[in-house]
Amino acid sequence: MVTVTFAGCGDAFGSGGRFQACIHLRPEMPEAPEAPGAPAALAGPVLLDCGATSLAALRRCGLDPGEIAAVFVSHLHGDHFGGLPFLILDGQFSRRAAPLAVVGPPGTRQRLAAAMECLFPGSTQVRRRFEVSVVELSPGRTEQVAGVTARAWQARHPSGAPALILRLAVGPTVVAYTGDTAWTPAVAEASHQADLLIAEAYYWDKAVPYHLRYADLAEHEITARRVMLTHMSADMLARQHLAVHDTARDGLVITV
Repeated sequence: MVTVTFAGCGDAFGSGGRFQACIHLRPEMPEAPEAPGAPAALAGPVLLDCGATSLAALRRCGLDPGEIAAVFVSHLHGDHFGGLPFLILDGQFSRRAAPLAVVGPPGTRQRLAAAMECLFPGSTQVRRRFEVSVVELSPGRTEQVAGVTARAWQARHPSGAPALILRLAVGPTVVAYTGDTAWTPAVAEASHQADLLIAEAYYWDKAVPYHLRYADLAEHEITARRVMLTHMSADMLARQHLAVHDTARDGLVITV
C-alpha cells in the first residue's frame, strides 16, 4: 500500500493558486528482506518531481523533507526540478544524515550543479553530512533506487534534455507518471494496468505544443486502474468537473 500526497499539483504559473509539481509517495515499510536475491528494502518516502515551491508545499502538508529518500524527476524544467537546490540545502542546515538520491534524465547531474551554483554560489563545494547521489535514467532503461524500480519512456516535451514518462514499482504497487508531454503511445504503454496513472491535463481540448490535453486521454485507451489529473491550466480547472477521471488538488491524499 502506498499513500500518495499531492503536495503540489499545479502548472508552472500557479494557476488556481496551486504549488508546482511535487507528489509524495509513502510506501508501507516492510521489514528488510533476508532471503538471498530478495528485492531491496524500501528506504523511505520518495517524490515524483520537485518544483521550485516544493519545500513550502511539503511543509503545508505536514511532510518532513528530511525523510525523503529519493526524488524521481520527469524533466529539467524549473517547475519540476527547481526545488532540488532548496531541498538539498534544507537537509544541510537541518543536519540531515540519510542519503538522498536524485533520479532524472541524462543531463541531470550537470543541470543540478548549475542550478545550485546559480541560486547559491559555492553550494556545490560544501561538505555535507549526507550523500547526494545522481542517477541518470535514459528512456528505455530501468533503475532500482531506494528500493523503488523505475522504468522510463521518452516523452515529447523539449527541456534541454530528454523528458521522461515514468513507471515506478513501489513494492507491489505501480504508479505511472506522464510528467509534461504531448500525446505519445508511450503514455498508454507506461501506464498499462498500473494501479495509478498521474497524468498531465494542461488544457481541456486546446492543442498546446508539447502538453497533454484532457481530450488526448479521453480519446485513447488507458488501462490504469485509476487516473488522477494534474498540471491543469486555468482553462482545465474551469472544466475539471466535466472530466470522467479524478482531479488532484494541493493537499489531496489517496491510498493506492
